[in-house]
Amino acid sequence: MATHISHSAAETEALGAQWGREASAGLVIGLSGDLGAGKTQLTKGIARGLGVTERILSPTFALVNEYRSGRFAMFHLDLYRLDTREQVIGAGLEPYLTKPKGIAVVEWIERWLETNNVAGVRYRRVKIKQLSETEREITYEDFGG
Repeated sequence: MATHISHSAAETEALGAQWGREASAGLVIGLSGDLGAGKTQLTKGIARGLGVTERILSPTFALVNEYRSGRFAMFHLDLYRLDTREQVIGAGLEPYLTKPKGIAVVEWIERWLETNNVAGVRYRRVKIKQLSETEREITYEDFGG
């Protein structure tokens, strides 16, 4: 498990951009953290690293936003409004979480993982903890092939 201390929103975005440049299709990046912790900021960086040109918006009410202008598609999901595995499946989101045709960045991933494992999926588990108004502790670990 790796830990990164970000001292600003710009640093959080820069870390995401690095991950986006290194990413390959089929990766799921699962984000956990309180409201306002920086999940969407990190996602904006991932998109920038992939070369996405569209404006990145939180998909809280849409559940998923698709961006196709980068090296490959990026799917940005927000599971905040879903409580159960059945709701995630019923919303048609399971393919993004198991076999994305691009990469999937998933906010509130714990809503899916509480009842599911990530066997067979290339997965980065990310936890963002707010240390101060500007500082964040970002811990992450990779799973799968």
